[in-house]
Amino acid sequence: MTSVLSTERNKEEYSFIYGDEAFSYEVVRKSFSEGRKRRVTIKVHPNCEVIVTSPDDAEREDIHQAVMKRAKWIYDALKEFRGHLEYVQPKLYVSGEMQFYLGRRYVLKVVEDAEALSTVKMTRGKLMVILTRFNDDKTAMVKALVRNWYKVRAERIFHERLSELLPKATWVDGIPSFRVLPMTKQWGSCSAKGNLMLNPHLIKAPKECIDYVILHELCHIAEHNHSEKFWRLLTSVMPNWKEVKARLDGMAELYLNE
Repeated sequence: MTSVLSTERNKEEYSFIYGDEAFSYEVVRKSFSEGRKRRVTIKVHPNCEVIVTSPDDAEREDIHQAVMKRAKWIYDALKEFRGHLEYVQPKLYVSGEMQFYLGRRYVLKVVEDAEALSTVKMTRGKLMVILTRFNDDKTAMVKALVRNWYKVRAERIFHERLSELLPKATWVDGIPSFRVLPMTKQWGSCSAKGNLMLNPHLIKAPKECIDYVILHELCHIAEHNHSEKFWRLLTSVMPNWKEVKARLDGMAELYLNE
């Protein structure tokens, strides 16, 4: 699963103090199969959640000590993400707002044309939304049209990228089926049967980021968890995945904002 935010359950919440500020973090306890390294891992997500994954029998004090050892790193990561969030405002779907498509920025322009059908089209650096007439439902109509435009584009581009990337995934038999479904916490997922689900918001990211998510999910067909084998497999098909992932995570708030 390529996640934006943690989706684990059964969390515990604690806090620690660094400098003059208190920070909270959630603990997700997991069981580890025999032979796998049992360690505490820490992730700071773009929405400023701090998620700590630990062995299911780890002592609370050991978990806390692991967090404290990385307190400065957590603080610095939170500071950076908070800086990003300051620039993210809820969209109003009015002319002048910024939209993204394949990593490029486009200015939204909403126009009224009584002789035209309500539609969306891209032209000269603008994402043009044409409404037959303006009324009290204008905002909802623009939002619905834009979302549907992204979904249609996502289905086409994701299919193209999947076809292009499949030869790299030599462990995959046939062509996996996939669905495009809006998600707030994941870029994509892979079912136990090898069916993919991809977030239409991903179409706002550069193609390299789309490729990373698709390859990530294809790797899950061979390795169902994030084991060392999984990461080795992903590295074999995309050596620079860490840089690409960082690029995608850095824009997550803007791409998911709607």
